[in-house]
Amino acid sequence: MTSTAAAPPPPRAYRRLSVEERRAQLLVAALGLFAHRAPDEVSLDEVAVAAGVSRPLVYRYFPGGRQQLYEAALGSAADELKLCFTEPPVGPPTERVARVLDRYLRFVDEHDTGFSALLRGGSVVETSRTTSIVDGVRRAAAEEILSHLGRIGGADAGERSAGPRLRMMVRSWIAAVEAASLIWLDEGKRPPAAELRGWLVDHLIALLAATAATDEETAAVVRDLLALEAPGGPAGRLAQLVIPVVADAAHLLAPAPAAD
Repeated sequence: MTSTAAAPPPPRAYRRLSVEERRAQLLVAALGLFAHRAPDEVSLDEVAVAAGVSRPLVYRYFPGGRQQLYEAALGSAADELKLCFTEPPVGPPTERVARVLDRYLRFVDEHDTGFSALLRGGSVVETSRTTSIVDGVRRAAAEEILSHLGRIGGADAGERSAGPRLRMMVRSWIAAVEAASLIWLDEGKRPPAAELRGWLVDHLIALLAATAATDEETAAVVRDLLALEAPGGPAGRLAQLVIPVVADAAHLLAPAPAAD
């Protein structure tokens, strides 16, 4: 009886990557390194090893060296971060914002060290271009939040244009979200992300209420927003928590006794 040896598997066909595919491969490798280490601590040799290519090949695609590679990787990360704030205008606005924050905090969690280096600055590779990329993310985030409030950030948007007080409030909230994210990383990602997200939504509602007290445009926005909210949603839950606090402070609203 003659035994027949199994035929070896056919060799895998080598496929040359296109310019776009190779560049994307290098950016993915760089982002993986920048996610957990400060940009100025990552060498091109490490990027080449992570991508499984030679160092000269990295230079062929990024002749400006680490600086050019970092700016390209940062731009790619910025595009991903902007997508975190993109949410269809469906459902109560505060629930949309909650979904936005879930994605944002997931991004922060996955890019922890790199996220800190990105927002804190101070890196030797920080330039006006990298600062502009980060500011672009902040502006895009503010535009998306304003859209969920029924307004547009630009001054030439007619009746739907957000006024200066509302724009300032939203931009202040975006800055607070950034600061809270960095503190969250410093604190070992405590409290849990879901708890932090709920607090940030509450913060936005509280800022809206405080601004509405002295700004008619924001007051109109809040009235429209509350009409879309569910009783058991974030706004209703916060109202239930705040009402007892306000009741305890009712004596502060009593008129002062008349002087003799």
